[in-house]
This record gives sequence, C-alpha cells and structure tokens, in this order.
Amino acid sequence: MIPKKLSPQGEWFVDATGRKVILRGVNLGGDTKVPFPNGGTQFPSDFSDHKEVSFIGRPFPLSEADTHFTRLKKWGFNVIRLLTTWEAIEHKGPNEYDEAYLNYFTEIVRMAGDYGFYVFIDFHQDVWSRMTGGDGAPGWIFEKLGIDYRKLSEADASLVMQRAYDYTKPGIRQEDNYPTMCWSQNYRYAGNGILWTLFFGGKDFAPNFLIDGKNVQNYLQDHYLGCMKQIAERVKDFDFVLGFDTLNEPGKGFIGRAMNDRGLRNTEEEPAKPGLGWSPIDALFSSHGHSVDLPYLTLKVWKGGFVPTKTVTVNQNKVSIWLPESPGDPFQLEGAYTITKDGTPFIEKNDFFQKVNGREIDFDADYLIPFMRTVGKTIQEIRNDWMVFIEREASDAFTHPHLNGEVPKLSVNAAHWYDILTLLFKTFLYPIAIDTSSKRPVFGKSGIEAMYVRQLTRIKNTADSVPGKIPSLVGEFGIPFDLQGGKAYKEWKKGNHSPKIWKLHVMALDAMYNAMDKLFLSNTLWNYTASNENDLMVGDGWNQEDLSIFSKDQIIPGSDPDVYGGGGRAIEGFCRPYAAFTQGTPLQMKYDLDKREFYFEWSSDLAIAEPCIIKTPKFVYPNGVQIVLSNAEKISESDGELTVKGNGGKATLILKPL
Repeated sequence: MIPKKLSPQGEWFVDATGRKVILRGVNLGGDTKVPFPNGGTQFPSDFSDHKEVSFIGRPFPLSEADTHFTRLKKWGFNVIRLLTTWEAIEHKGPNEYDEAYLNYFTEIVRMAGDYGFYVFIDFHQDVWSRMTGGDGAPGWIFEKLGIDYRKLSEADASLVMQRAYDYTKPGIRQEDNYPTMCWSQNYRYAGNGILWTLFFGGKDFAPNFLIDGKNVQNYLQDHYLGCMKQIAERVKDFDFVLGFDTLNEPGKGFIGRAMNDRGLRNTEEEPAKPGLGWSPIDALFSSHGHSVDLPYLTLKVWKGGFVPTKTVTVNQNKVSIWLPESPGDPFQLEGAYTITKDGTPFIEKNDFFQKVNGREIDFDADYLIPFMRTVGKTIQEIRNDWMVFIEREASDAFTHPHLNGEVPKLSVNAAHWYDILTLLFKTFLYPIAIDTSSKRPVFGKSGIEAMYVRQLTRIKNTADSVPGKIPSLVGEFGIPFDLQGGKAYKEWKKGNHSPKIWKLHVMALDAMYNAMDKLFLSNTLWNYTASNENDLMVGDGWNQEDLSIFSKDQIIPGSDPDVYGGGGRAIEGFCRPYAAFTQGTPLQMKYDLDKREFYFEWSSDLAIAEPCIIKTPKFVYPNGVQIVLSNAEKISESDGELTVKGNGGKATLILKPL
C-alpha cells in the first residue's frame, strides 16, 4: 500500500488521522556516491571521464529493485533516505542535465512508494567531490574556479584513494599510504577548504570572484539548487515523498577559523582531530606549490584525545593546484595574505575568515541556516508541504546542539550520530568503552546504552531549541561490518554461516536501537549497499567504508531474502518490532533481544479513528507472536504487522514469540 502524507507537528511526525509516526529505515545506498558500474574507489581512476559517467544503476538496476525493496520491507523498515548527487545530475557541464538518469531516479522513487516506503531525498556529498577524495560536486566546477583537479592529490591538497592506494596489492588495508577512515580529514585540506568557503561565503570572502557574471557563491549554490529542482519537479506528485535533505554533512571550509589556527586545541567545544594539523594559511600557501611542515595528530587516550606526535612535510614536489590561466587564489587577491619576496607567507588579516566588515561571523547563523532557508524556499515553491531535513556540519549537532537562527518552515532535525571510536577504529569496545564527550570509561551493555542515550539526547535537544519544537530523525548511524579486520568475513569464507559470527555487530546495533527506542527517535540506518562485497578494499565501494547491512557475498542461493543466507548481516541488530503508528502518544517502547519480547505503552486517544500499527517482522517471530494487551484490543494481524486500538487513556502491549 502506498503510504499517505505525513506532516510535522511539534516533535512528532503525524499522519492525516492524527496518529504519531515513528520512521525506521535505511540510507539507500552507500555506492550511490559513485558512477555505475565501475566507478567505485576499488577501481583506479584519474577522473578524466568525469563528463561521460553515468549513475543509472545506483542504488541498483531497475531489474533488481523488486528483490531489494522486498527484503527491506520484510525487515520492517518504512522509510528510505534515498541518495543522489549533484554530479549524477549535472556531470556533463553547466545546465546539461542527465535526463536518462533523472528518469531512472524517478522510477526508483515511484517503486519505493509502491512497496510501502516513505522517501526523503538526500543530495549527498562527502568532502566536496570524487576528485577531492569524496563525492558530490561535478568535476567541471574545478575548471570554473581555476583549479586543476588532476593536481589536487599530487599537491597534497586532497587525500584521494584512487591516487594513494596501490592497486597491485588489492583486498587489504594500506595504512601507510591510505589509512582507515582518513577521507574525513580532507575537510581541512586546501581542496575542501577553498571550495566550501566559496560555496557558503563567497560573497563575503571573495566578493570580486565572478563566474559567468555571478559571484562564485551564487554560481555554485544556483547550480546545486538547479539540480534539486530537476528532481523535485519529477517527484512532486508522490505524496509519500516527505521532502529533501538540505545538504549532507556540509563543510565549513575556512569560515570561522583564524588564518594560523592548526586545530591543536583539544577542548569539548573544539576537539582536536586526527591527521595533519592544517591551518588556512598552511593550506593556501601550499596550494601555490610550496612545501610546508605540519604537525600530525594521533589518538593518545591518556592525554584525552588527539595530540601532535610527529612533523610531516607536505607538497614536497612543490606542485601548484592553480591552472596557468587562473587569476589565482581568490583569498590572496582579497588581501588575506601575501607571499613575500623571500617566498614565505605573510598573514595580513589573521581574522580574515572570522570577521566581515568588523563584525565577528557565525557559520550557522550567517551562512548555513540562510542556505537551509534557501533550500526550503526552493523546494516548497514546487510543493508547499514538503519537509526540509536540515543538516549541519557532522560534529556540530552533538558539540553545539543549539540552532543559532530561524530554520525553514516544516523543518526536521536530521542530524547524524555515530559511535566515533567504533567508526574510526573499526572495533566495538566491549565490555569497557570510552565516552568521547566525557573522556571517561563506561561499563557493560547498560553503560554503553546509557552513553548512547546521553549522546542522542543532545541531538534531540537541537530540535527542542526551535520554537514550537521540530521532529528529529537521525539521518545516519550505524557500524562498520569489517570489525576486527573483517573477522566475520574470514569465518564466512571458511563456511561458518552461523549468526554467531555477527555477535559483536548485533550487540552494537541493539544498543543503538535501544537508545533510539527510549527516545522515540526516527532514524535511517547507514546503510544498504546492493553491490557490497566482503573485501577490505571494496566494502560499500567508497573509500573502504563497509557499513552495509546487506552484502551480495552473504547470499546463499535458494534462501529467503530476509533471513541469513539472503544477504543480510547481523540481522537481529536492526530487524526488530516497533510502533510505526500510534493512536495517541507513545509513553514507553523497549525490546529485549535475548527474549524477543517487545513492550509498548501509549496514551490512547479515542478521537483518533485509526489503530496503532506495530511492525512485527517474520524474522523476529517466525512461528507467530503471543499478544498481551491491557486496555486495548487487537484489530488485525498479518505477516509483519499488527494493528491494535486503545480504549482511551493508558494502554499497553506485550509481544512474545510463540
């Protein structure tokens, strides 16, 4: 059944009958960042084909859609955060849209609705583009900015797997030349620092930089929003499309940083980060073909975080990223710094990226939130009831939960949340974990869950800081499946297909979902990748990430799609009962994985005609379910769903396996 329209009401999603809705789903998918079929980072590339690539087939070919959507539906999910990219739509050149891809993407959206899923569309990016070690923007942008994308890696202006990984030694980690999860460090390198500063703050920091008669900021944002409008016009008649993300994990560039700030302070407000300690002046000076000595930060738990442990000389070959015909570095042209006669940089304005016309700026208030409002206006001119899934810089939602500005109408707090140590080091710390916010240890399953609740409460508080409150949906969370060097994959390859090989993964996911249940948080798990492989080089097909709950390597021919052997990994960790629609207000929801017992308590509202809908996946209850109700009655029971209705006031439901 095609889902009917939802709308935000205070901190809840509600349907037309007034039922409060909890959305549980996945990001589809991890490889949608790269072209199809051979655009993944497991393939070497110089990106010279960037105008001819195609993204048709991401997240999967239409011929495979039935299998994947059926699997996701059987697992009990009811929402999809569907990825696309600016590059997928406008890779050919300015205003040259890939009509065949747009038609394909529209059909994927339509089919998702046919299978009963709500959809919100995420224009995804990570560290700007594939050419800067991530995904998102098309390659022709660099030429417009006067930057030679072929020199970015060579000049140490970006960390790019396709340029750093030794493909003659496939299938392994290569920590010396491309360390695990190092892509995220790119935000501090010149490639990203320059691009994000121009995207969000070009009018203030490069007012004289014009492209085709427009200021660079307007030029970049107009093209990004133009692609969003192309999708919006095609899906505007689908009521199950909830709206659009503003922009996945946007970068700040240099905005808000002192020119000489290398990020070495390690406070709760400004935690130090791993890798090279680039300051804006380091990055800009190096981009002109100069070598620079930089501190390299490494985790030292007893020192409370990342601290300098060595010095690294970058751009030893003295390569410039600027094209010969380029006017040059726009910030240098605006007087931020000069290069002296002896070839050294001199900072003219250390607060160049911190003050505009003498006023101290705030990234959220002055740049990001106005951009969010522009996105909202753009999509709501096409359909005025679309929600705007707002995203901030990845860590800010946790470290700075207050939203400093007026958000768009119909906003949803779509912050991301990960267990950072699990994500970065691909190991789940149990039974003793470290709370990265307090720097203190936590103990056992209950301690880890309590830590997750504290962290997620901070994220939910972001929504509470908006007048009248807005709903929260955790847009990304999840775990790497190549924990402990891919130990589970080795077991699988040996023929051990027991669910026990996923024990650690299940424990981690269960703790995360338990915390979400306690707070009634909607969420979309990162991720489901149709092309995933049990290979430390491949994973989700992007920079050795491997967070997919599905892998084609987990398929045993003849197996049902939703059980072990059907492609799923650690299924008990995410396939679980929950109250999708509540006839009233949820009061308590919890699930005991060991006993497979579900408890739900709600304040039932007799003014709401439609019943509660409880998801009861067959994987969890293969032999059926025992139902215990208090002050409520069962309306219907079908494969994967139970409907119950309260008699007014507090009602409870307990589910147990038969």
